[in-house]
Amino acid sequence: MTQASAYPEMLALASEWSDDTLTVQAGRPARVDGAATNPPLVLSTTYMHDTERAYGRDGNDGWGAIETAIGALEGGTAVAFASGLAAVNLVLDFVPAGGTVVLPSVAYYGVTNLFARAEANGRLTVRTVDAADTNAVIAAAAGADMVWLESIANPTMLVSDVPAIIEGARRNGAMTVVDSTFATPLRQKPLDLGADIVIHSASKLISGHNDVLMGIAICRSAERAQALATHRHDHGAVPGGLEAFLALRGLRTLALRLDKAEANAGELARRLSEHPHVTRVNYPGLPSSPQHELSARVLPKGCGNMLSFEVAGTAEQTDEILDGLRLLAHATSLGGVETLIERRTRWEPEVAAGVPMTLCRVSVGIENVDDLWADLDASIRRVLG
Repeated sequence: MTQASAYPEMLALASEWSDDTLTVQAGRPARVDGAATNPPLVLSTTYMHDTERAYGRDGNDGWGAIETAIGALEGGTAVAFASGLAAVNLVLDFVPAGGTVVLPSVAYYGVTNLFARAEANGRLTVRTVDAADTNAVIAAAAGADMVWLESIANPTMLVSDVPAIIEGARRNGAMTVVDSTFATPLRQKPLDLGADIVIHSASKLISGHNDVLMGIAICRSAERAQALATHRHDHGAVPGGLEAFLALRGLRTLALRLDKAEANAGELARRLSEHPHVTRVNYPGLPSSPQHELSARVLPKGCGNMLSFEVAGTAEQTDEILDGLRLLAHATSLGGVETLIERRTRWEPEVAAGVPMTLCRVSVGIENVDDLWADLDASIRRVLG
């Protein structure tokens, strides 16, 4: 069973409160005399008989709290998983055997690998398409069972016309799944735009401290969420109690962290666009970006903390730049309070997808932006002159 009914009193208030308030308040226990203000950290793997919950895979109050909070923010029924890819893997079960999935040609390589493996095993057929070509995506949806989108693409920062694609997919009879990890519920709500399922790697901006591994799927249909919860139980793809507790604690500061990190990202993107050794900056919030108009329309509240850029050098020189940084951390992953940077083509699937060899993806944190710029600029100039 799902845990999303664990804190119904907060769901009733979701329509009255702003998103910023929901990040702080949703998922808290009822306000009764003597009650804790925070949900408990439950680490038990077994429970006394006789209830529906007997073993750790059956449920956890911590799951219920984070599911209630994210469900309230996204406007659907949420199910938490051990990781983002665990959520993706079980959402894939909604594609019938021999079915067809439309997938962006450039997307998070963990997802593209998973779908490629399923195709190689004869489980389904993948149609890859340039997500920037809205008409091509809609045309590819004809006869497909699922259209997979990223609201902001990893690592190219391509913004998809999510509303138009969702509408086109619906006309073609395909369900839509939107990975909204980069956007978060504070920048885009795909369910409000008509999507069937939204996916988040809660390891990233939602938890915000690079110390949690967890995924969340939010469904428009409560029945579909129940099916996912059953799959989670049967496949053992459950999150830990500590991870759920930490993810919810991280969510409480999401609005503040995202606003600060997004402001930093916009300023770094502006400065990088003027740098003599930088050949391209991918940040749709830049007025000079070819996607700025689309971004302003489909992401009117902002386009987040992620950017990427390319330098006028070799892959080896790019690695030397990153290794020479003192403040920005040369590491993978994203969404934490600290700024992380990496050359994405150090991962072979990104090369195969056509990602430029010097493209650096930056997860901008909440440090002082001048300190970040001084470190990045100095390392680029030290290597490239």
